[in-house]
Amino acid sequence: MNIDFTTATFKDFENIPKFDMVQRAEVFYDFLGYMKSNGHMNYRLKNNSGCSSVMNVDIENTQRDYVSFVSNDYLGFTQHPKVKQAAVEGIQKYGTGAGASPLIGGHFIFHDDLEKKISSFFGRKHEEAVIFTTGYTANSATLQILLQKEDIAIIDMAVHASMYEGCAFTNTKTFPHNNLIALEQVLKASEDKYRTKLVVIDGIYSQDGDVSPLKDIYNLVKKYNAFLMVDDAHGVGILGKTGRGALEEADMLDKVDIITGTFSKTFGNVGGYVITNEKLAAFIRFQSRQQIFSATAPPSTMGIIKAIELMDEEPYWRTKLWENINYFKKGLNDIGLETGNTCSAIVPVKIGDPNVTGDVGKLLIERGVYTNPILYPAVARKDARIRMAVMATHEREHLDKTLNAFEDINNKLHIAKK
Repeated sequence: MNIDFTTATFKDFENIPKFDMVQRAEVFYDFLGYMKSNGHMNYRLKNNSGCSSVMNVDIENTQRDYVSFVSNDYLGFTQHPKVKQAAVEGIQKYGTGAGASPLIGGHFIFHDDLEKKISSFFGRKHEEAVIFTTGYTANSATLQILLQKEDIAIIDMAVHASMYEGCAFTNTKTFPHNNLIALEQVLKASEDKYRTKLVVIDGIYSQDGDVSPLKDIYNLVKKYNAFLMVDDAHGVGILGKTGRGALEEADMLDKVDIITGTFSKTFGNVGGYVITNEKLAAFIRFQSRQQIFSATAPPSTMGIIKAIELMDEEPYWRTKLWENINYFKKGLNDIGLETGNTCSAIVPVKIGDPNVTGDVGKLLIERGVYTNPILYPAVARKDARIRMAVMATHEREHLDKTLNAFEDINNKLHIAKK
């Protein structure tokens, strides 16, 4: 089988007919070499400095500082002195690891404190949180244990990959992104066929940065006696009067059956959480394989607790973030670049052609701007884009440098849609 490297994506190498695992790896290795040769291989680059708005990156054995848009550390809390100090104190008091799964000795007081802190953060004082070592696992593990062959997950097509993985052992039905008519059709068709019907959506979607019509979806879900699960990993810290995310923005914090999210973005650490009623929470704790057989988060988790507190103690970080988002997005739109329906810190520049998108990524690197070209299967084949995450710690000079780079690239490649 011949694969045209000029149009290929990572997805094309997952399962090549008649190629065993070694043969698939070999042809994929050749494809990586092709990408590297044409300057499109700005993935898995070696960062020499911490996660920040400016990062020192090693490319082809050359170290250089770049304005960075690859980090989801939206408020810059990975570098906040108080967050780092809390993590250091956690390690000094408890050591570097938990040593066991939470079920058999790995559940410490700082885990319990974090579960209470994140649950109360969302105003769910009479509900409980279950924490996981990653946000990905929080989604996949929860769905795997809650939904079985008698149940169905009804999924917005644009949800995170972790949601899809979590639904591998149950029935699934997708509906077009944010399409309420299609969602109602699926709910109506599923009403009497399945034991549990769970609608699975994001609050803010990770590639377009757009928001769910949460109130309308919730009303449909309850009309057809279903449940609603919302992953607001990219909304928390950005949307809402107090930064509680898309659910706060829609006045829905007390309505959703299951809230999930991550500590790896706004809260500047790593891990994930699930917030739900106490009985479902207990079921997840004692039935999820990832809770039973996987070690839990290390004591540096105490940094997350401080980051949650800083959301209320230092709200000016959100103010600075929105100043940056609005300035940057307007600058891109003034050039004529297409940023879609984003209403968050995720700002895509939609290009369409994957090869041209790779060229744009290469030219941005040459101009000192570190971004991620996003291609199929993360987005549709003809919807490739440069995805950027704006941070509160970006300075105006960083944004201007990037806007100037895009203007130069547009003059060369004519990527503007307007």
